[in-house]
Amino acid sequence: MAVTLVLSGHRPPPVKLGFHNSKDMNMTPPDRLRTLLSEPDLIVMPAIWDGLSAKLATAAGFETAFLSGSCVSASRLGGPDLDLFSFGEIFDSFHMVRGAAPETLVLADGDHGHGNAMNVQRTVRNYGRAGAAAILIEDKITPRALTATGKPCLPREEARMKIRAAIEAAKESGILVLARTDCRPTQGIDEAVARIEMFVEEGADILLLDSPADDEEIGRAITAAGERPSLVVLTPGLPRATPTQTEAGAMGFKIAVYPTAMLAPAITGMKAGLKALAKGELEADNALDPAELRQTLGYPDYDAQARRFIVTN
Repeated sequence: MAVTLVLSGHRPPPVKLGFHNSKDMNMTPPDRLRTLLSEPDLIVMPAIWDGLSAKLATAAGFETAFLSGSCVSASRLGGPDLDLFSFGEIFDSFHMVRGAAPETLVLADGDHGHGNAMNVQRTVRNYGRAGAAAILIEDKITPRALTATGKPCLPREEARMKIRAAIEAAKESGILVLARTDCRPTQGIDEAVARIEMFVEEGADILLLDSPADDEEIGRAITAAGERPSLVVLTPGLPRATPTQTEAGAMGFKIAVYPTAMLAPAITGMKAGLKALAKGELEADNALDPAELRQTLGYPDYDAQARRFIVTN
């Protein structure tokens, strides 16, 4: 289905890809992200999952990135995004990201908060203390039902309490809270919009409606968010056409996240390398040459820094 822009006459904002003057080291990560959100640009966030993916995203000029639960599940477990990993595992991935790309503004995938409202508070506080700029908390039921289809969600008031707990815990560090509802497929758009309005009332900084059916539903969700920014997840293979970045900005979205933009090509590259080995070849045709690989991984930087500590006779 073709995308019809829901905000007629709305001028598409420019797309924000690279570094920005919010990169003031006197500002906290949440404050730097607030600065970006105050500007007219669409913020484009690639999904990352470890030190290498974070380093590559930074080198490509992206100031922000999304620590994706689906990517962490793929990289750590070799499996699907079905709530199988623990808080400790994804939090460890966050530390990898921060270690490799300390200036990147990270939106952390907090999923369902890894438990009840008290678990949500612990999750939010830990990410805030560790330097995340924002955290996503959603209204899905945990533990997940034993099916790969559907996303059963909490009753509305229980979902409210989780977001209330997140907002309260976020005050310690200033980390932004992204409130996500997954109830559209199971409870309908009216309930989903009501939850977005409720999350706004509770003080959520960013809003996300998962699985909208069409442009009208997108428009309703963005309207319900009011002046708070809305995030869209853009990935190929959806039932509806995936908007371009320009179209997403014109529809009123402020942040666009791309869960498979790095992961899918990475899997393709690894498969190509394995296919080449199976054929008796040294490497795939598209493999990095050794000099570029060493440069990408930072060997020259290491040598330059280590030279200061070499003992000479």
